[in-house]
Amino acid sequence: MKQTTYDTASTVQDRAVLVSLITQVMKRSDTNHDLSLQELAKLAETAQVEVVSTVTQNRVSRDAKWFIGKGKVEELKAVIDELDANTAIFDQELSGAQVRNLEQVLNVKIIDRTQLILDIFAQRAKTREGIIQVELAQLSYILPRLSGHGKNLSRLGGGIGTRGPGESKLETDRRHIRGRISELKRQLEEVVRHRSLYRERRRKTGIYQVALVGYTNAGKSTLLNQLTEADVLIEDQLFATLDPTSRTLALPSGKEIVITDTVGFIQNLPHDLVAAFRATLEEVCEADLILHVVDSSSEMRDDQMRVVDEILQELGAAAKPQVLLYNKIDACTPSQREMLPSGPQVLKISAYNLADQERIRELIQQHVVGDTRTFCVPADRGEIISLLYRTGDVLEQVVEDEDLWIQVRLNRADYEKQGYLLDPYMQL
Repeated sequence: MKQTTYDTASTVQDRAVLVSLITQVMKRSDTNHDLSLQELAKLAETAQVEVVSTVTQNRVSRDAKWFIGKGKVEELKAVIDELDANTAIFDQELSGAQVRNLEQVLNVKIIDRTQLILDIFAQRAKTREGIIQVELAQLSYILPRLSGHGKNLSRLGGGIGTRGPGESKLETDRRHIRGRISELKRQLEEVVRHRSLYRERRRKTGIYQVALVGYTNAGKSTLLNQLTEADVLIEDQLFATLDPTSRTLALPSGKEIVITDTVGFIQNLPHDLVAAFRATLEEVCEADLILHVVDSSSEMRDDQMRVVDEILQELGAAAKPQVLLYNKIDACTPSQREMLPSGPQVLKISAYNLADQERIRELIQQHVVGDTRTFCVPADRGEIISLLYRTGDVLEQVVEDEDLWIQVRLNRADYEKQGYLLDPYMQL
């Protein structure tokens, strides 16, 4: 058992020992265990929990009853008693029975990584959609564990793991929770319907859509704020912003596009959370262009990029045109900067640098502009003329009798969206 001790001067209510199990199967996977444990500490900090120690354990496989093995549980109890901790946070997901067994021996609150992330999302959700999605994810997580959780379900102590649905819901029986889940799914379907209508309106207007994606705390919200003068919350914490934000961005040509900041990704993002937030994450699937924001100063940069790529693959958005933005370049050492890759779809930037912001706009514009096409539109078809001005860059307009000959530089994706309207007027 490897133990690392931290400063204990803080007066935060929850004092936690972090616990991580590494099995032979986990060693053969792509999971970066050091990154995962570092993130767990950061997640705990975000949830206002004081981390007093970490404990890691290597085993061939997880113990079905005790997760880390009975002997290691006794050693963990000694650490908890010595440091006066009141919480144990496990980096892997626990079963209800494991939680009950660990509670009985350790006599502290038992939290796993999934529950910790859900708790943070419960703190961050502000919109009706976000609150519904978080509560649905929490109840879906709780339902199969009702028989396993002991003291945790009383929720009398407050603090980490107690936020979200609330005490009364957590103490109800399975029938009540299933009923609540059904009601939340119905409400979420209504939200999804409204979001789908909104997306359809955006498609019909021919507005080019860009999505900001990236690992949590990579600087997506900062970049959105700087590019569009938005007022999105910025904090040096994981999941500082949860609800997606869309803003209009003017390109150098004057054309306006919509750019959307999405929820940050993280290693081992809970499946219940991905399922509940699918309506939000599908904003990425609707985008014409993805800006993948990377924290270039992070030692775990490559692992973080891999996680983002895997989630994009899961969402079905991996084939979308993508630009890599290596952010926080000002925080890199000269050697780190030299190691960063280069390419036509790669920019090394600082979100606060005005010149870098302009480079981003210009690169987006390269994706927006496309082939030059000529259309002959009757002067009384104002809606078609307006559509051409919205979706492309009008290079020339000539009036001939009662027709307008309009030469437009039109992006292929934009044309594919509006082709059924524009085809009758296009001149070969």
